[in-house]
Amino acid sequence: MTLTLTGCGLGSGDGDVTLKLIAADYGDSKSNGSQQYWDGLVRAFEKKNPGIKVDVQVYSWTDVDKKVEQLVKDGHAPDLAQTGAYADYAAKGKLYSVDKLLNVTTESNFIPSLAEAGEYERVQYGMPFGASTRRLFYNKKLFAQAGITAPPQNWDDIAHDAQLLKAHGVKMPFALPLGREETQAETMQWMLSGGGGYTDSIGKYTIDSPENVKTFNWLKENLVGKGLTGTDPAKLNRKDAFQGFAEGKVGMLNGHPTLMKQAAAKGVDYGSIELPGAHGKAKATMGVADWMMAFKQGGHRAQVGKFLDFVYSDKNVEKFSGDYGLLPVTSLASQAMLADDKYAKLHSFLKQLANAEFYPANKTSWPLISKTVKAKMGAAVGPRGNPAGVLTDIQNTADAADNTGE
Repeated sequence: MTLTLTGCGLGSGDGDVTLKLIAADYGDSKSNGSQQYWDGLVRAFEKKNPGIKVDVQVYSWTDVDKKVEQLVKDGHAPDLAQTGAYADYAAKGKLYSVDKLLNVTTESNFIPSLAEAGEYERVQYGMPFGASTRRLFYNKKLFAQAGITAPPQNWDDIAHDAQLLKAHGVKMPFALPLGREETQAETMQWMLSGGGGYTDSIGKYTIDSPENVKTFNWLKENLVGKGLTGTDPAKLNRKDAFQGFAEGKVGMLNGHPTLMKQAAAKGVDYGSIELPGAHGKAKATMGVADWMMAFKQGGHRAQVGKFLDFVYSDKNVEKFSGDYGLLPVTSLASQAMLADDKYAKLHSFLKQLANAEFYPANKTSWPLISKTVKAKMGAAVGPRGNPAGVLTDIQNTADAADNTGE
């Protein structure tokens, strides 16, 4: 696709402005792709604001960050980008701060933990857009056939149940997606389950901590090494793992709310529980917030702000969350969802959000570390893998990036 004059804000008429937005796709098929959501929202916005046009281009999660990076590098930054990270652009002074964009009502309505996660050096540049927490999903029918009467409560239970599922012909007892699509998420879930994490309480990387090394050694020896993941985790993407679960071929996996709709559409009878840890419940669940950011280059601060106030109205936030099985990022939409029985299946995820732990997205080095994790963690738990060596390599990359301010 050739983009001409993107982000330059050339109007389509007298005083008109065209905003360029690059967004990520939350759909699991063409029929429910995010382009449809944005097209409907933009039509409603343009009807109320005839002087502002919005051109939205949606890309897959594997391509969207690279697309924004390339546009910025080429000097054609979009007016808005909705992706997985913001801090590196904030650090380079390329973004508007949130207080320069939104009206006070919109700005104060973000869930506090999410607003804080959007701060770089105590100033908010990242606006949360779609959030989720994680739970362990299990297929009730496959569990019953294998004689398993209760979901796993700890890692030993996971390994034991996976063995029983394998013995009863389940090809993928535990899906472990460490392919390049969303490795950083699966990795963090296991880190938290093992009492570790990417960073400590003051934000220093602790990737090669003893807890993390122990976690990935356990995965290598007890799940992958015993053939309980059904395939090489390095070759399994999250999308394919979810698809396998929805088709009734996967016994267990870590999942987010969108998996519920996918599984229900295929008639899979499933249950979900808080992530099991090494010796009981995990110390925390992982929370993920994706980010909306506004680039200064086009100079359309007022128009961008007007559009964002519309995007973040409670009605639109609730619609997006409901359409894609995600958690609302605003307090009022969140309260509305908790009070509505229509969203009962999301309530358990929603209640976990306040205490969830997020990616260190406020670190400028995070995009590089995320990319490195995607490239290396799958092989770490493979037959010839060396978890300690790989985690140390990633730690060294993280330290070097932090020391040079990258």
